[in-house]
Amino acid sequence: MRVCVASGKGGTGKTLVSTSLALTLGRAEPVQLLDCDAEAPNAHLFLKPIIRQRKAVTTPVPTVDARACTHCGECARACRFNAIASLPETTVVFADLCHACGVCISACPARALSEFDREIGYVEIGEADGIAYVGGTVNVGEPRSGAVIAAVKSYAGRGKTVILDAPPGTSCPVVETLRGCDLALLVTEPTPFGLNDLRLAVETVRAMGIEAAVVINRDGIGDDRVGAYCRAESIPIWARIPHDRRIAEIVARGERAHEAVPELRTAMDRIADRLSSVAAPAEEHSAGALPASGART
Repeated sequence: MRVCVASGKGGTGKTLVSTSLALTLGRAEPVQLLDCDAEAPNAHLFLKPIIRQRKAVTTPVPTVDARACTHCGECARACRFNAIASLPETTVVFADLCHACGVCISACPARALSEFDREIGYVEIGEADGIAYVGGTVNVGEPRSGAVIAAVKSYAGRGKTVILDAPPGTSCPVVETLRGCDLALLVTEPTPFGLNDLRLAVETVRAMGIEAAVVINRDGIGDDRVGAYCRAESIPIWARIPHDRRIAEIVARGERAHEAVPELRTAMDRIADRLSSVAAPAEEHSAGALPASGART
């Protein structure tokens, strides 16, 4: 299975859940954790993986041959992202706005545009306690983390339980992380802000046709409105993590809280059992199935 640990807002405990769950599952089966929070990756702080490889992530960006360019403006008119400005004596490419779609190159009648690879971030590959780890980091100031997230996901291994630690919110990077996942594990907290952002996250995953389950972190600090919402929407609550100062102190030190706090360890065991019960029917359904024509194997 591919399980995306997500939330509608930051600070709910996504990384606490994703790393603790990976370590729990890793005791019995092959597990891979993908840190897709490319703007602020922090799963490595808790897993402490040994990094074996580091690879640059690049994206194609157009460049203009000034000798061939006739400044006709066709490239600028074709670009939907305003990444090209055609002036009477020069044509300017704004690399930060380019989405690498290649339309401008096709539109140029003088064939004055070509592409070069621009580095926008990097991917690190390693392992920790038998868990395969892949994390992506986007360069400072680079607005397109989606390409880095896609690069991280390209290393997702077949035959493993893959846990994806998503960015916070419900914007494009989160959608990129969710794409292709079997389950969204939505981490929230029992507060008005937590409920509001949980609603947004649920709307997002439902629009993508992905099943959802909820983990309530810091249980006990608010009221039961999150629980009432989940019951009304028929969304299962897989675990409740109690509001416990010990967890906050251990996380602040960059240590593994589930190894020291029994209540957290119990919550992770409960989620692991739920995942096993969900994955088993899916494995039975797909047993013996052949890949579709043209599919990668």
